[in-house]
Amino acid sequence: MAQFWFLFPCFIVASAYKPVVLVHGIMDNAESMEGMKQFIVEAHPGTNVTLVNLFSDLLSLTDMWDQVAGFGDTIRDVMANSPDGIHLLCFSQGGLSCRGVLQSTPNHTVDTFVSLSSPQAGQYGDTDYIKFLPTFLKEELYRLFYTPDGQKISVGNYWNDPLHHDLYLKENVFLPLLNNEINSSYSAVNKSGIVRLKKLVTIGGPDDGVITPWQSSHFAFYKTGSSTEIVETRDQEGYQNDAIGLKTLDERGDFIVYNITGVQHIYWHRNRTVFDCCIEKWLT
Repeated sequence: MAQFWFLFPCFIVASAYKPVVLVHGIMDNAESMEGMKQFIVEAHPGTNVTLVNLFSDLLSLTDMWDQVAGFGDTIRDVMANSPDGIHLLCFSQGGLSCRGVLQSTPNHTVDTFVSLSSPQAGQYGDTDYIKFLPTFLKEELYRLFYTPDGQKISVGNYWNDPLHHDLYLKENVFLPLLNNEINSSYSAVNKSGIVRLKKLVTIGGPDDGVITPWQSSHFAFYKTGSSTEIVETRDQEGYQNDAIGLKTLDERGDFIVYNITGVQHIYWHRNRTVFDCCIEKWLT
């Protein structure tokens, strides 16, 4: 019997999916994001996923500007090797680091930024964030955090005490600049980094238990002078003034908000349901 052999040319097929950079949260490390990496490669085979192995565990308490610089070096390296763009998925405190990178890099090539349960409008609560300071109550933490030494601690850089708003604006060297709440040389560039995004996705929920208020995940926060009344995102002065570009994104339909019940903070990046419903489709 005659045998016929057909030779087909070999093709190298590049992944159809953009690279994804994952950034961990406070008192955590890159290994904690392995579950999310697995979700991504299962849903989008061939995706190049980078877990940034910096500022792990206790080093995650390093001041936020140092973290923005460190994470930024890695993220920009990935961008340089990815001319078609990349995605950022950043958890908890890492979401603020990533936003700092975006707002410091007006020519970035990030398509989608997924902010996964991150204190984007700040933190004010007795949660696991401050267990390393067990002798302090949240009402007194401004006495530490709004000092030069307190501003060397990451949490101090986004501690937003609504009862001491004047001190927050005066002494906090990170979040007020990031939010364009005060004028600085940084103000000219930090809005363009957000507007340049194709999608900003924020994910959070009322059962988080760490981000306080949990609405901070979506840029909402307590009303100045109150530790109970929430000013929702679209009612925030910063949104209405389009201080960092949120309103621009929203009016384009590119500011995506997910409120998910039943998820505690430490499980967001390990929850397959959250990935399937709120993340997977934005990483194409």
